[in-house]
Amino acid sequence: KYDMIFMDSHMPVMNGEEATKKIRNDHGGINQNTPIVAITADAVAGVRERLMEGGMDDYVTKPIDAGILCEKIRKYLSEDKIVK
Repeated sequence: KYDMIFMDSHMPVMNGEEATKKIRNDHGGINQNTPIVAITADAVAGVRERLMEGGMDDYVTKPIDAGILCEKIRKYLSEDKIVK
């Protein structure tokens, strides 16, 4: 069981959207409700909406900004999961 998943949207063999759908549709699966944050180089209009409709909870664009990454971690994880 993962606390949070960062999913690259452009992976070989199975892209991030397909992998997310597989996780979300795994009824009874241990990560079915785990927050999934897309990591993508796509920063064009409509990408965020498409990823959210595909089952992802949020997204971060590349190049990754450390501050934004930390915001996402704080948004989805409880304080007791975050090492200070």
